[in-house]
Amino acid sequence: MFLTISTTGSAERPATDLGFLLHKHPEKAQRFSTSYGTAHVLYPEADAERCTAALLLEVDAVALVRRGKGKGRGGAPDAALAQYVNDRPYAASSLLAVALSAVFSSAMRGVCNARPELPGRPLPLRVEIPALPARGGPGLVGRLFEPLGWRVGAEPVALDGEFPQWGDSRYVRLVLEAETLTLAEALRHLYVLLPVLDDAKHYWVASDEVDKLLRAGAGWLPGHPEQRLITSRYLSRRWSLTREAMERLELVRLAEADDSDVEEIDNAVAVETEAEEKPTPLAVQRREAILAALRAAGASRVLDLGCGQGQLVQALLRDPSFTEVVGLDVSVRALTIASRRLKLDRMGERQAARVKLLQGSLAYTDKRLKGYDAAVLSEVIEHLDLPRLPALEYAVFGAARPRTVLVTTPNVEYNVRWESLPAGHVRHGDHRFEWTRDEFRAWARMVAERHGYDVEFAPVGPDDPEVGPPTQMAVFVTAQEAKAA
Repeated sequence: MFLTISTTGSAERPATDLGFLLHKHPEKAQRFSTSYGTAHVLYPEADAERCTAALLLEVDAVALVRRGKGKGRGGAPDAALAQYVNDRPYAASSLLAVALSAVFSSAMRGVCNARPELPGRPLPLRVEIPALPARGGPGLVGRLFEPLGWRVGAEPVALDGEFPQWGDSRYVRLVLEAETLTLAEALRHLYVLLPVLDDAKHYWVASDEVDKLLRAGAGWLPGHPEQRLITSRYLSRRWSLTREAMERLELVRLAEADDSDVEEIDNAVAVETEAEEKPTPLAVQRREAILAALRAAGASRVLDLGCGQGQLVQALLRDPSFTEVVGLDVSVRALTIASRRLKLDRMGERQAARVKLLQGSLAYTDKRLKGYDAAVLSEVIEHLDLPRLPALEYAVFGAARPRTVLVTTPNVEYNVRWESLPAGHVRHGDHRFEWTRDEFRAWARMVAERHGYDVEFAPVGPDDPEVGPPTQMAVFVTAQEAKAA
């Protein structure tokens, strides 16, 4: 990953002043450690007439994967390989933007204690980036940089020079030239617009990114014609952060138009003193939906299969209509935590007779699970590899065969509504898959037909008209029971 910044000068104003601005001596080659590799700063040329500073970023692909651990797994078989085989070591991206901010932080702020007159002086600048992802093509590159005073050269990079018929790749060779910008302005433009063109960030985008964007965009972003696109892409299309940033940018624009401070403009609404009502967590909504379905089924002896740390077991025990509750999990540690949560060692004799915690795997049939009114598989199936699902299906629907089975699982279509979830990622690092509504219903109907159940479906959580609910629930009832009802 490579970037050069060049300037020209004269005997009176030597080009080597660039070294003062960047706080990097032209006669030295320096290296800096980053979380994702090593950044090198060197000067291929440095004299009074012309000076070029180069930033070379060596990306450690393994470190990049390790730092991103826990963001979730996709279901594609090549997902793991794609983490290591990609364009990150070669093409300019948010990695390079972060390196610019770290290595040239003082220059980006416009600070130069040795020569305080330099940061405010416009320079003849030329920036070159050999490989830049440009989602939107050369036309978008021009729309982003030209309003800021740059002359833009964005030459598409062919997919393969020996096979021109294959066309161009999504990369461009970028050359920017300007005479009216300061170095600090140029660096801030690059810091924001490189990840915007790549339309991806290598790190988790949190609320502090709004402050970073507004700091780097001060003086140019409020009036930029592509302000909304820049804001949305920089914030990884998180709508709540984008809305916050756009509102704050509008305040800046109004303040500048009125020659006022932002604080004077932003005083129309008094601070809200009353505490806002917090929405009910999805986990609570899920338990309430399960309890309602179990009561409607008339179940009194219930299995919680994959009970985890015992939250649902605890909720079931609060209702005396459930006379026997069994929690089963493969994890001994989870069962230990569940035991502490339920305070089994201090539970009264009558209450203790209602509950049992068992260690076992749903990949195998288990005689202990036979004869119950209902079984619950709440957020369980997505933790299994798809080839293991048939074993679970037989163990629950074929061997144990309770009258009612409740299955809940995430609706992957709803993931676009989770503002904190990066695009393409699942909700939990241990999820092997997440299904659409059609995929879940096709699986459930196949299981019902194979094992003699009828099945109905219910939403859990807000039912979005476009993408459905965050959790989907299937209610299986044995065919005999359904006919009797």
